[in-house]
Amino acid sequence: MSRIRQHVRGSRRLATAGIAVTAATLVATALSPAAQADARPTRATAVHNAASALVAHAASLGLTSAQDTSVRDVVVDRNGTQHVRYDRTYRGLPVLGGDFVVHLAPDGAYRNADRATRSPLSLPSVTPKVSGPRAAGLAVNALRAANLGEALKQVKAKPELVVDALHGAPKLAWRTNVAGQDSLGNPVARTVLTDARTGAQIDAWDSIETAAGDGASLYSGTVALETTQSGSSYQLKDPTRGNTYTGDAQGKTDLCFFGICFSRAPATLFTDADNHWGTGATSDRASAAVDAQYGTNETWDYYKNVHGRNGIAGDGKGSYNRVHYGSNYNNAFWDDSCFCMTYGDGDGTTFGPLVALDVAGHEMSHGVTSKTAALTYSGESGGLNEATSDILGTMVEWYANNSSDPGDYLIGEKIVKPGFGKAALRFMDRPSKDGNSADYWSSSVGNLDVHYSSGVANHFAYLLAEGSGAKTINGVSYDSPTYNGSSVTGIGRDKVGKIWYRALTVYMTSSTNYAGARTATLNAAKDLYGAGSTEYNAVAAAWSAVNVN
Repeated sequence: MSRIRQHVRGSRRLATAGIAVTAATLVATALSPAAQADARPTRATAVHNAASALVAHAASLGLTSAQDTSVRDVVVDRNGTQHVRYDRTYRGLPVLGGDFVVHLAPDGAYRNADRATRSPLSLPSVTPKVSGPRAAGLAVNALRAANLGEALKQVKAKPELVVDALHGAPKLAWRTNVAGQDSLGNPVARTVLTDARTGAQIDAWDSIETAAGDGASLYSGTVALETTQSGSSYQLKDPTRGNTYTGDAQGKTDLCFFGICFSRAPATLFTDADNHWGTGATSDRASAAVDAQYGTNETWDYYKNVHGRNGIAGDGKGSYNRVHYGSNYNNAFWDDSCFCMTYGDGDGTTFGPLVALDVAGHEMSHGVTSKTAALTYSGESGGLNEATSDILGTMVEWYANNSSDPGDYLIGEKIVKPGFGKAALRFMDRPSKDGNSADYWSSSVGNLDVHYSSGVANHFAYLLAEGSGAKTINGVSYDSPTYNGSSVTGIGRDKVGKIWYRALTVYMTSSTNYAGARTATLNAAKDLYGAGSTEYNAVAAAWSAVNVN
């Protein structure tokens, strides 16, 4: 698909009726008359149309002269319908829960909007009574408490004054990112939200979101790889996918705090003399690199070929991978600040190297979420954030169609060791099989860890794809119950992936909860298959089956 080249310029404001609106940071090159006649609007046209809509519909969007907005993402449907996602500030401060999506007809006319929150945005003052250093100290204590009082090293905290509209009436708050290293030198991080008037903790959540050559991988057999020739050797860098590459972290970790890095673990690019990478054994450091590069490739291809998304950020730019990170590190994570994936080797007892295909798809899907709905990583929104990565990561695994790691509805089944005590990290057909996750929604589900509250959406996705009851798929036995005793008929995983992706990128916002996810996926099903279609009715039935009504 051809793209009109865009130039990055300074933010442009439209001051109309006393409202300052940051229209965009991307301004398109001048279009020829032929291009202007194209029935499908460009991203820049969509941004221009949305900026006009913001002025005309300021009151319904809760915009005032004290607020500014900035574009986060743009989706233009094949029929020309436009969806422009905004963040907002209040008197220069970021507003948590201030994001919204403006929906426009193909001719640019305003249709409606989805807002994360609807509370009137007005504060008597933006001067805090609690100082930044005090908020930082409270956040450090929260990080230590979350790590069971472990003596952490290199602890740093960075408070930022924000307006919190996510937790009831808008209030002034400190959002403090606090990070450090555990006794093994591995990273730990937490975001703490503190009332800037009283010092009371409002919320807190983890900041590390866990979870034409060929190569012999650890988990996926021998796989094809696109590499780059450099002189007489080859680099594990893929020029066909935005120059994604994989490097060796050499057992080191980052010393980074909030985008400022005092040191980073290396990503020493893997090279090979004959373009045949790894041996399939952990003793060869390139084997894990093969898995990581392969996982990146399949995730890239899934999003591009199924959803038309060109790379994690949708801009065609590749990410990079680091393997062999830390010491016995039982984690893998996506990091927006480096636009990179990082994999630990595991402790060998509980987990092996965390480079399995569904782990790669899961973690990189966190990157997609951060560039679109940016679901807050706590409460029900946090569960939906994790479930999004489980659902779309599972779709990556099915898309890959790899006989050594066939598609299933188990999360992390390849990386677990006997010491873990279970066959997988999570089970989508009956999430409670892991001993912690919720099968169904209840009013207390948002109090669970986000990896467990995600069970409700995971269960919904399984039921929507495969239906209820006992069955065997690809050699794995499933038996999925329903809350209301109903019998659910599945519509197939491909349709589930398309419905969830559209709901994420077009309708969900940072504050979306389970009731909102039901609405978002019904809207997505209506867009894709029609109101009252089999797919639309199946979405409604699957949500009811997990008690989201």
